[in-house]
Amino acid sequence: MPKLSQTEAEQRVKNLSGWTLYGDEIRKQYTFKDFLAAIAFVDRLAPIAQAADHHPDILINYKRVTLTYSTHSEGGLTVKDFEGAAAADHLV
Repeated sequence: MPKLSQTEAEQRVKNLSGWTLYGDEIRKQYTFKDFLAAIAFVDRLAPIAQAADHHPDILINYKRVTLTYSTHSEGGLTVKDFEGAAAADHLV
């Protein structure tokens, strides 16, 4: 899957709520009611990421989960990253 241009990435991130473009990555922090709710979100996301064969970096800080997407094999953002972000948003 080809890497998106900076302009394409900027346009695509505008279609996602709360996601921010950081160089060759997109990132979003979700806040849940407690630690167990945060872990439950990650548990729901894991099989979706596995089925897509595209996995975000996941940082869990108590009730906050930060997801970061980038296609490392392509050296930047691809359509897969934005599909993963949209899938994560549908789980909340």
